[in-house]
Amino acid sequence: MRAVVAGGAGFIGSHLCEFLLGESFKVVCLDNLLTGRKHNISRLLNNRAFTFTRADVSRSVTVPGRVDVVFNLASPASPRDYQQYPLQTLETGATGTRNLLELCLKKRAVFLLASTSEVYGDPDVHPQKESYWGSVNPVGPRSMYDEAKRYAEALTMAYRRTKGVPTRIARIFNTYGPRMKVDDGRIVPNLIDQCLRHKPLTVYGSGRQTRSFCYVSDMVEGLFRLSGCSDPNPVNLGNPDEFTVLELARLVKRMTDSDSRLTYHPLPEDDPRRRRPSIARARRLLGWSPRVGLESGLRETIDWFRSRHRRGK
Repeated sequence: MRAVVAGGAGFIGSHLCEFLLGESFKVVCLDNLLTGRKHNISRLLNNRAFTFTRADVSRSVTVPGRVDVVFNLASPASPRDYQQYPLQTLETGATGTRNLLELCLKKRAVFLLASTSEVYGDPDVHPQKESYWGSVNPVGPRSMYDEAKRYAEALTMAYRRTKGVPTRIARIFNTYGPRMKVDDGRIVPNLIDQCLRHKPLTVYGSGRQTRSFCYVSDMVEGLFRLSGCSDPNPVNLGNPDEFTVLELARLVKRMTDSDSRLTYHPLPEDDPRRRRPSIARARRLLGWSPRVGLESGLRETIDWFRSRHRRGK
């Protein structure tokens, strides 16, 4: 089997490339390195089953030879990144998704879209089921990412209905683990970095807003299983265990043995108050549920960040 991973030098994408190689796939990694990092895939470059091509999928996509499955993870994915690159985010969600769908049409390959829990916006339904249509501000400061993914989902379903492309849609909830960028603005790397440097811990709002955190190894297994499932409708992938931001901050502080103190800042506009997936469909269709608990996953993530701090990176 031969897979294309668009955005394969990113955080989740690089872990997915490794996973697929472990499953005896040949892997073609496409990334323009706007937010991905080549060092994420450095250990794979000498693997004869792995190919890296620097490419912007919103411009064009050319992959010679056989392709069995395309994983579309191409997009800035952290608030800091997609707010820094709003037009590129929208272009990737629209034109990039279409170019990858055209590749699947030509190659008769399966297409898997990595969508996001952000399509639910600041949800009025809890936990969030795939049948919920969301509460998204289309002109807010997060809209470039939310609407890019919502459009990508609509485009994916249109290609399935009109052109017969076998498609899958994963709605990814908060994912964490090694290779996250320390400066990408997401809560787990923020807190770990601040604790390791004994800086004040940034807590937005009251800290009572909730999130559900899925370790990256569980996420890539879910994506892999979904690629082999014939159901075309969206499937939530995430950990249903729910924690407040305050609980997470105190846990990271304890696990790093840090003397950092909590500091409170205004809640960003449109920041979701609650976020927790219903994964009943994933359990039923894929036989999948997360296996890595928050403390175990944080331990691995903290160790990775600590090693980079020691090397001065």
